[in-house]
Amino acid sequence: MSSIKKTFFLLSISLCFLNMICESENDIIVDSNNLLIGSWVEPNYANEQTVFKRASSLPNDAYGIEFKTNGDFIERSSGWCGTPPLVFSDYEGKWGLKNTLVTITQQYYPTNYSWRIVSVTETELIVKRELTEQEKDHRALMDLYDEIYNLSISVSCDNANDWTFIAFGAKACGGPQGYIAYSSQIDTDNFLKKVNVYTQEEKEYNIKWEINSTCDLPKQPKNVECISGFPVLKY
Repeated sequence: MSSIKKTFFLLSISLCFLNMICESENDIIVDSNNLLIGSWVEPNYANEQTVFKRASSLPNDAYGIEFKTNGDFIERSSGWCGTPPLVFSDYEGKWGLKNTLVTITQQYYPTNYSWRIVSVTETELIVKRELTEQEKDHRALMDLYDEIYNLSISVSCDNANDWTFIAFGAKACGGPQGYIAYSSQIDTDNFLKKVNVYTQEEKEYNIKWEINSTCDLPKQPKNVECISGFPVLKY
């Protein structure tokens, strides 16, 4: 092989090698029109914010999310349990963007949620969870239930004869969510008023957000027993 051909051959190999390196480094495709598009991995949670790193694709054995140009959203997750061995699956949904608010809709819980984009670059995405209207309504319900529960245990259960129970809440399919014990030693008028308000508000919540539920009814207790100072419903 002549020196010229040999030099050309070595140069061709070098260029090929350099192209392979460049292709490897440029696997991550960035949509300059919408930096949100793409795969995001390695979430780091701090100060109510989540920091993601951009990747060329979702990992097989770790959490990641992907925003597609057609509005599809993919969350690769092992689910809520987190018990080893972890098996990761894709959970599909839809996403939308208005100003800096990303709304995500999926078929599993939570079905609707939002992220506020703090910043997004070619390499990093920082978001902060923002409550949806449905989540705000649900939190208000839970706050009211906490008030009811705290009232129900505000006195020690020393004499079961002072205690009774009442149904509370509303299942979407009809009937109460359950039963809660309360003592005649508390302000029963205030307590029962709060229970009625909670039940009515849950009915309205179910209608407003088209909530589904099972149609089985909770079993009604027979009485209340006092165990270590706490009321226990007996069936």
